[in-house]
Amino acid sequence: MAETLFVSDLHLDESRPQITSLFERFLAGEARNAAALYILGDLFETWIGDDDDAALPARVARALRALADTGVPIFFVAGNRDFLLGAEYAARTGLTLLADATVHVIASQPTLLMHGDTLCTDDAAYQAFRAQVRDDHWQRAFLAQPLDARRAFAARARVGSRQHTRATPEVLMDVNTSAVAAALRAAGVHRLIHGHTHRPAIHRLALDGRPAERIVLGDWYTQGSRLRVGPGGRLALENIAPTAAG
Repeated sequence: MAETLFVSDLHLDESRPQITSLFERFLAGEARNAAALYILGDLFETWIGDDDDAALPARVARALRALADTGVPIFFVAGNRDFLLGAEYAARTGLTLLADATVHVIASQPTLLMHGDTLCTDDAAYQAFRAQVRDDHWQRAFLAQPLDARRAFAARARVGSRQHTRATPEVLMDVNTSAVAAALRAAGVHRLIHGHTHRPAIHRLALDGRPAERIVLGDWYTQGSRLRVGPGGRLALENIAPTAAG
């Protein structure tokens, strides 16, 4: 029985070409034998719209489409960096777009799939920003701007994000345990897979007297972190290969 693969937080960017190359090798190699591939957000460092004519989105689209054309389903949950990725790019690449907090049956177990940023409820400043940019009116106004204006906004947002990260205690940027429990209860499941925090781990916990687990995917800034879910629900959270961050 083929394994199901999960990745998140690749943050693909022109400044880190080696990470893009690693992802291309992953798609052309290991992923070809998967039952399915799930990308749980922040595939790109920034996403300014499906009409972006830069080289990187086109390059990644070709690699994803090549995998999809082999028959491997590819599912995508938007992250906080690429939440504007939409139906046009999905059609080009063969991605199936999933809403955040979707439940899929993985290795016979109903599993909640999230990017993870909505679980970081202690970071009030981030949650306020998230609410602003997820508003439909804000998004329509942003996407109506010329590409150059959108690129300039994205560059400023990246600087602001780095400043916020440096100024915010790490504990506030991690998930809130009550938010995790609430999400699991709302979905009616006892397994959660998410990214966003860049803190790869398999957490065992108790939820209403029953065992539960939260699997956190790692980022691709310095490695290719991915989760393999095999027959019987066997979990392997590993790095594909070490590489320099650049």
